[in-house]
Amino acid sequence: MDERNAKMTEHQAKSPDDDKKLSREQLQRRSVLRFFGAAALGCGAAAAVASSDGGKAATADKPQIPGYDWKAHQWSYGIDASRCIGCLRCVEACKNENRIQKDAHHFRTWVERYVYLEGEDTAHVDSQADPVNIAASGSEEVYRFANRYKDAKVEKAFFVPKMCNHCTHPACVQVCPVGATYKTEDGVVLIDHTMCIGCQYCVQACPYGARFFDDRMQATNKCTWCYHRITKGLLPACVEVCPVSARVFGDRKDPQSAISKFMHDNRTYVLRPESGNAPNCYYVGTDKEVS
Repeated sequence: MDERNAKMTEHQAKSPDDDKKLSREQLQRRSVLRFFGAAALGCGAAAAVASSDGGKAATADKPQIPGYDWKAHQWSYGIDASRCIGCLRCVEACKNENRIQKDAHHFRTWVERYVYLEGEDTAHVDSQADPVNIAASGSEEVYRFANRYKDAKVEKAFFVPKMCNHCTHPACVQVCPVGATYKTEDGVVLIDHTMCIGCQYCVQACPYGARFFDDRMQATNKCTWCYHRITKGLLPACVEVCPVSARVFGDRKDPQSAISKFMHDNRTYVLRPESGNAPNCYYVGTDKEVS
């Protein structure tokens, strides 16, 4: 294993909060790179997208995780919005598992509420980060939906969990000028936080709003489907805690997996298919306004 692969192996084997323990020198280097690289990287990213090799930017080497064959799997995610009750246990579990800031502004996964009132054709949409919901919970560290529609005539309402869609053709990988964002052959899009310079091109490129800038790491962050768990045979934390089985995860190469059965038994669809990203997160139970 060469030096680059050894570095990637160490990165993927770490616990989620190890990435936060960056040295002062690393943080200073990122700050300098962002300052001097804004114009240069903008040109570089544009050049990469327009290059003759199909518009692909440089990508990181695939991780070599002891005991795990990433060529033997094809991970996918399913969401049944008709089951989701908006309890937000998934959000709390994700925050705890991945050491995400306990506030209303940083989420790897979140839940949106869609409410149609009588006589209206457009849904009212809010999430746990909405100021009214934060006020109802009394803290940015407690997540719940306010009962703001108790006196309204509701025609239809449902909850929609969202996260990174781990696309087959991820725009975030294409625009990353340093190869910090990359896709593995098992279908997961990851970020090497030791390489990320915080330019946030990927944040802008993602059509699903699934990425955020992590102030502690000075790098981009997002859902990884709990890669440190699934490569050990465990479920993502959000799937494990869902009390109504609204979240489904599994290996599509296994016809008996939960996700294979979910896709066989349901007429699934993806969000924003027109983007060309070809998401690997499949939905049932929403409507055309969900994007």
